[in-house]
Amino acid sequence: MDFNVKKLASGAGLFLTRAVQFTEEKLGQAEKTELDAQFENLMSRADCTKHWTEKIYRQTEVLLQPNPSARIEEFLFEKLDWKVPSRVTNAELLGQYMQDAAKEFDLGTPYGNTLEKVGECEKRLGEAEREFLQTSAISFLTPLRNFLEGDWRTISKERRLLENLRLDLDACKTRVKKAKVAEAKAATAPDFQETRPRNYVLSASASALWTEEVEKAEHELRIAQTEFDRQAEVTRLLLEGISSTHVNHLRCLHEFVEAQAAYYKQCHLHMQELQKDLLVFYMFWIFRPSHLPLPPRLPNAFALNSTNAIATPSMVTEGSSSPVETDTLKIEEVQAPATGTRKARVLYDYDAADSSELSLLADELITVYTVPGMDSDWLIGEKGNHKGKVPVTYLELLS
Repeated sequence: MDFNVKKLASGAGLFLTRAVQFTEEKLGQAEKTELDAQFENLMSRADCTKHWTEKIYRQTEVLLQPNPSARIEEFLFEKLDWKVPSRVTNAELLGQYMQDAAKEFDLGTPYGNTLEKVGECEKRLGEAEREFLQTSAISFLTPLRNFLEGDWRTISKERRLLENLRLDLDACKTRVKKAKVAEAKAATAPDFQETRPRNYVLSASASALWTEEVEKAEHELRIAQTEFDRQAEVTRLLLEGISSTHVNHLRCLHEFVEAQAAYYKQCHLHMQELQKDLLVFYMFWIFRPSHLPLPPRLPNAFALNSTNAIATPSMVTEGSSSPVETDTLKIEEVQAPATGTRKARVLYDYDAADSSELSLLADELITVYTVPGMDSDWLIGEKGNHKGKVPVTYLELLS
């Protein structure tokens, strides 16, 4: 290796000189140029911004990715400019396990059917989580990281340069002060009765030398003061830019809150839909007629539209027939009894399988009653001029 010994020695000497000067300042034994109060406030505000931005950034990283190994992996990929691989979320993995288990346990069983539905919901939650993580990383984490790795590094660099120039300025002030003291001492006229003529000549020569040294030190002081003032102005402008940083971070914070609110709202809707889906399945499993199959899987159970409406399809497959055949009971000949009729609210849409049944729409009110010979799982329903058999499980009987 090619070492520049002279430059190395000069740098080491400068470092030791500044270390001594800094120590003397701390002990109150050396002069120190103080910055104005406004400048000190700006630096304090910048330090506070850096401190809390770093804390918020680190904790947000932990919130979005609790796994420290995954965070280290993502950090290495970023430093190497490699694309971070797509990672399956825990909810998606859980959902996949549930669906695989459902296939093993048979979708026709209550447990298997429920595992399938919950697994699908978990996968939806995982997809929503991944979208939230991506949005938060772009809109919130990236601006904070850009400040810490970009703007703050620039500010720190300029502040270090300003501190070095301040030390140079104070060193120049010290040299000027010492040179003036020496000049004044050398300019003192000697007493001819006590001093030889030779010493007088030497004293005059020394006075001239110290005068020249004072002029040189004052020239260096003016240069140091100019450089310090220029650097102080540059640093001040950068520190005043912290206000713009706060405005930018405020906008990013609003975007983070919006992303978080949208994520939790979407999760809430998914879970509401799952609860209703499971409730419907439970009602049919407990109260269904023995001839009816399990309710089909809701195809649009997790579809979220602009109005957040929930689509509830018919829960009975087409082609199912009632236990009372049309050749034994003619609907057109059935008459409503004088007593025993009740009002009922329709819970779900129902499409009539044949002419003896009555098609229903969710939330409409109909009149129902029973007739001798009918299966207990069916009632006769009337709405307007139409009547027919309706399944009891589709109705909420009103008192």
